[in-house]
Amino acid sequence: MCLMQEEVPRQEVFLLHDFTKNSTMSGCSPFKMRLVHLDLKGAPPRVCYLSEIFPLFRALGANGLLIEYEDMFPYEGHLRLLRAKHAYSPSEIKEILHLATLNELEVIPLVQTFGHMEFVLKHEALAHLREVALFPNTLNPHKAESLALVGAMIDQVMALHPGARWFHIGCDEVYYLGEGEDSRHWLQQEPNTRAELCLSYMEAVASHVQARHPTTTPLVWDDMLRDIPEDQLSGRVRGTRPHSLSPPPASRVPQLVEPVLWDYGADLDVHSKGMTTSLCCASCCPWESRPWLSVCRCFYMHGGSLCSERAGSFPGSDILNLITQVSLHLCSSVDALLERDRYVTGWFSPYHRRRKFIHPVMIQHIQPQALSLLARWSVLVGELEAALQRVFYPDAVEEWLEENVRPSLRRLQALLQDLGEAAGPMPDLGQDP
Repeated sequence: MCLMQEEVPRQEVFLLHDFTKNSTMSGCSPFKMRLVHLDLKGAPPRVCYLSEIFPLFRALGANGLLIEYEDMFPYEGHLRLLRAKHAYSPSEIKEILHLATLNELEVIPLVQTFGHMEFVLKHEALAHLREVALFPNTLNPHKAESLALVGAMIDQVMALHPGARWFHIGCDEVYYLGEGEDSRHWLQQEPNTRAELCLSYMEAVASHVQARHPTTTPLVWDDMLRDIPEDQLSGRVRGTRPHSLSPPPASRVPQLVEPVLWDYGADLDVHSKGMTTSLCCASCCPWESRPWLSVCRCFYMHGGSLCSERAGSFPGSDILNLITQVSLHLCSSVDALLERDRYVTGWFSPYHRRRKFIHPVMIQHIQPQALSLLARWSVLVGELEAALQRVFYPDAVEEWLEENVRPSLRRLQALLQDLGEAAGPMPDLGQDP
């Protein structure tokens, strides 16, 4: 859940920390907007599941959605290659917006335009737009084609979100910025700086939003701005600007965008961070009077495993219950049999398994346990797979099962296969082959 604040005086920012300790979001909240961030990279849900979960968001006090589409957006034309295999169709996007409206959830689309561009720059046809050739995460801000690319992405997303009051352009964690060949050459020219490079590109993207969609306000994550000196944030910027970017004499970023503070810490000092953002922009009225705050109390990091604390009755709780059983017990139960059971370790060790040898009596001690364990887990995994298929697309289900379930099942199946092959006449062990 992201909690975002609009039109709140600076001195009230500290109320955020106390409020987020509550178990529910009541009407006493000082936050006019309370948004759920839907990051659709990795394991995006089916629309039918969103129809179940949106009412829960609303019941918990949310009144908006920040939707980071990534490759789930149905890009068209020359951008069609950005689509994932199971990308939402235009009609599904409209259905998502309709479901959001029914549940009084305002939608803010988010399109990454600088960092986190892997879903774009992983494609060979667009790899030449990388800041650093080896890494697909950051866009080269010096190429006119880069700005044209993100401008087209923004316009296509906005076409399916008519009337959106805000549009989030991302711009967080722009790793390796300034390390590309074009950037290194530009930074060698005094008095150009990495901060100016960052601000110039943000300004160019935000200017595109303003020019093409004048009733929409761009939002930007704040992390790349935190260490930029006040004089640069307030518009007193020196430097020549990259040749392909708009060349105004001073940065207009504070007048064009509203920063959104993000942090994953459960003990986030919101007052300190909020004040830091405001103080850095003390001469910029839009930032001082409308400091948006976003606090993620819990999060899923792509590449990490799912974590759960307790079950519930919410939509998808059946998946939580099954995943909890698998995560806590599948691997450990297989380890207990293969690595700690005295009959397996003493009579069917890797040495014996390689030679397909086991005393016939020992088969009666090992095989029933292995068969029972495999049968029990196969039933549960079948239930889990069916539950996952109802919510997620096949590729996400396949990946999760392959990473978290099938390795353990294969170990059991391999043990049973080796037992079957070793059940024949006892061979002469001899020496290692």
